Amino acid sequence: MFYWLYELLAGHDIPGIGMLPGISFRSAAAIILSLFITTIFGKKLIRILQRKQIGDEVRDLGLEGQMQKQGTPTMGGIIILMAIIIPTLLFARLDNIYILLMLITTAFLGMIGFIDDYIKVFKKNKEGLAGRFKILGQVSLGLIVAATLFISEDVKVREHLTDENGAFLTEQVTDAATGETIEQFVMEDVKSTKTTIPFIKKNEFDYAWLVAFAGDAADWLKWLVYAVAIILIITAVSNAANLTDGIDGLATGTSAISGATLGILAYVSGNVIYADYLNIMYIPNIGELTVFIAAFIGATVGFLWYNSFPAQVFMGDTGSLALGGILAVFAVIIRKEILIPLLCGIFVVENLSVVIQVSWFKYTKRKYGEGRRVFLMSPIHHHFQKKGFPEPKIVTRFWIVGIILAVITIATLKMR
Repeated sequence: MFYWLYELLAGHDIPGIGMLPGISFRSAAAIILSLFITTIFGKKLIRILQRKQIGDEVRDLGLEGQMQKQGTPTMGGIIILMAIIIPTLLFARLDNIYILLMLITTAFLGMIGFIDDYIKVFKKNKEGLAGRFKILGQVSLGLIVAATLFISEDVKVREHLTDENGAFLTEQVTDAATGETIEQFVMEDVKSTKTTIPFIKKNEFDYAWLVAFAGDAADWLKWLVYAVAIILIITAVSNAANLTDGIDGLATGTSAISGATLGILAYVSGNVIYADYLNIMYIPNIGELTVFIAAFIGATVGFLWYNSFPAQVFMGDTGSLALGGILAVFAVIIRKEILIPLLCGIFVVENLSVVIQVSWFKYTKRKYGEGRRVFLMSPIHHHFQKKGFPEPKIVTRFWIVGIILAVITIATLKMR
C-alpha cells in the first residue's frame, strides 16, 4: 500500500519519500509495526479473552506445574496473525505473487487452527477439529501453492544457458562506463522445478531428475512430483510446529529463529549481486518476501512478551499451525525446502519423537502383549520435563540448539 503511495507522490518534492520503495526501509517498518501490534494490542486481546473466559483446558499429564496453567487464555494466535497480515498489507507490494501466496497461507492455516480452537473452547470438545480435516486443509493449501508455482508466469528462476555439451554459454558485452569489452554468462529467466541442496559444489537439485525415465511425460510428471513434495513438506512442518507448542515460548521462539534465517536466505536469493557472489540461485522479485518475514519475526518476538514463562496467553492451534505452514511455504518459495530438516531441526525432532514413541509402543504391544516406551513422554520436551528439568531451562536450551542450526543453515551457502 505504501509502495503505491510512493508511486503517486514520486513527482512531488516530499522529504523522505524516496525511502518508501526500499525493501530495507519497508522491512524495518513492518517489524516495528508488528512488534507494536503484538505488545500493545496483544495486551488488550488477552484481557478480552479473559473476560470471555476463553481459557485453555489442560489435560493432567502428571507434569510439575502443569495444572497451574488451567484457564490461561488461548487462541492468542489471533495476535500473531494480525501482526503478520496488517504490516504486510501496508508495506509489501501486493502485486507480488510471492507476497499474495504468503498472505493466503497465513489466512488459510490460521482459519483451520481457529476452527480447531473454537471447537475445543466453545464446543467443549477436547479433541477439536478431526485430524483428517486438518490434513485435508494442509493438502489443499499444498495444492494451491504447487498450482501457483506451476501456472504463474511471475514465478521463475534465473539460470545459465548451456550448449549441447552442457557448458555455460558466454557473450561479449561492452561496459558502458569504461568502454571495455568483458565476457559474461548468458542468463535466462525460466520456469523450473530446481531447488537448493546443501553441502555439494553444484548446490542445485531438480525434481525432474526423479522422473527422467518417463521420456516426454517427464515435462508434466516433474510438476506432479514437485506438488507431492510441497504437500508433504507443508503437512509435516505445520503439524510439527503444532506438536512443539507444548511449553511456554518454545514454538514461538523457535519459529522466530527459523524465520530470521529464512529472511536472510530470501534477501540474498533476491539480490542479483549477493546471489552472484555466493553462487546461488537468483530468483527475480523474491526479495519482496523480506518485508513479509520481517513482520513474521516481529509478530513472534512480540508474542513472546506474553508467551514466555509463565505464559499469560497460549497461541493455540490458531498460531501454531499457521507458524509451521508459513515456514514451510516460505522455504518452498525461495527454493530452500531441502534445508528444512536442518533449519527446523527442533520441529523435526519433536515430530520424530512422537512417531518413534507411538510406533515402538504399538510394536512392543503386538510382540510382548505390553506396550513399551522409548521416552518418558512425547513430544520430547515433555520427556525432559519428566526428568525434572524446569520449563525455562528446556526452552532456552532448545533455542540455543535452534540458533546453532540456523547458523549452520546460513553457512551452507558457502560450505560445499
